[in-house]
Amino acid sequence: MPKSSALIQNDIVLFGLIAATLALVFWTSSRKSGFWAKFYGVVPPLLLCYFLPGLYNSLGLIDGANSQLYNPIASRVLLPAALVLLTLTIDLKGVLKLGPKLLAMYLGASVSVMIGAFVAFWLMGVIHPATVAGDTWGGMAALAGSWIGGGANMVAMKEVFEVDETTFGQFVVLDVGIGYVWMAVLMFLAGSAKRIDARSGADTGAIEDLKQRLAAYQAQHERIPTLADLMLIVGIAFGVVGLAHAMSPSLAGWLGANFAWARQMSLDTPYVWVVVLSTCVGLALSTTRARTLDGAGASKIGTLLLYILIASIGMQMDIAALLDRPWLFLLGLIWILVHIGLLWALGKLLKVPFFYFAIGSQSNIGGPASAPVVAAVFHPALAPVGALLGALGYATGTVLAYLVGIGLRAMAGAG
Repeated sequence: MPKSSALIQNDIVLFGLIAATLALVFWTSSRKSGFWAKFYGVVPPLLLCYFLPGLYNSLGLIDGANSQLYNPIASRVLLPAALVLLTLTIDLKGVLKLGPKLLAMYLGASVSVMIGAFVAFWLMGVIHPATVAGDTWGGMAALAGSWIGGGANMVAMKEVFEVDETTFGQFVVLDVGIGYVWMAVLMFLAGSAKRIDARSGADTGAIEDLKQRLAAYQAQHERIPTLADLMLIVGIAFGVVGLAHAMSPSLAGWLGANFAWARQMSLDTPYVWVVVLSTCVGLALSTTRARTLDGAGASKIGTLLLYILIASIGMQMDIAALLDRPWLFLLGLIWILVHIGLLWALGKLLKVPFFYFAIGSQSNIGGPASAPVVAAVFHPALAPVGALLGALGYATGTVLAYLVGIGLRAMAGAG
């Protein structure tokens, strides 16, 4: 690579800058009043975590393209570790106890996002073919990862389908721009939930029972973490990552050598199996006592790793290039409108409370970071429901988004 002219070329210094930037964003976003409270009421913290490193790169302060902070450190180590911790915290038994209708709305939301991707891709191919040209399908696969699972799934799809950083950045903007507007709409409509439920004839008795059960569960497992807790969390996360990296080359090589369909589905790529194995082991651990580590902060540490990953992706971005494709916003709008329409029809068919519709949608579109916020608008004790369903997306998001990517790639004729 050509010699960089960036002011900061030492990756240790760069990591310090990224860490300090994230700390500043989260400290200011935690302010409950004054200028910062109003500022973050308009600008989501996630957007700054992505765009500030991109601004550093665009101004020549850093050179993200020549840094090793993202690859191999963030993408190969921190991402699978985040997946382990975020899937480890899933309470599968708790999800089943939430009732079949709530689970149906959650699954319906996931399926509607998948259908919406194909409809939007096809329709934009008719309206404005240039929008879906090139590697747009890969960016949509990444966005499907976010809208079915979360940020970790989005980044996983970026790596699996080798999405260009600029294209990925454009879909991050789409994710935040459309996703947060929809979140605001749901929070606004939550104030009319009783009126909506009365009109639809929905039975809300299960929600009241749910409030009491979840409040008791949360009180039972929450604790102040000890050093042993934190060491165990870190040991599990990075131990699984090491195991996944040790097993994935042999597994990918064997599949690639013996099955043609595996090569067509990128299953001969070791990194795909790092992601899959990390997710599967985390999910398996969620059925053991390891899940109680969430009470000591496992999911928070996983989210911390995820934000470092997001910032390290952002530092490779060329901000000026993000405004080159305004038609992507129409694609995103069509996509989410299909999701809303299909999920609303399912809700009417099942006669579910509006809360089920809202949390089913937001646990997919927003993920575990924002789904609890929407759930808490209905009642503070319901926040864990959002976290629970949002975290479930980390287990399903990678697989379902991968299927979306394979389908979109075929539609694009990319092989």
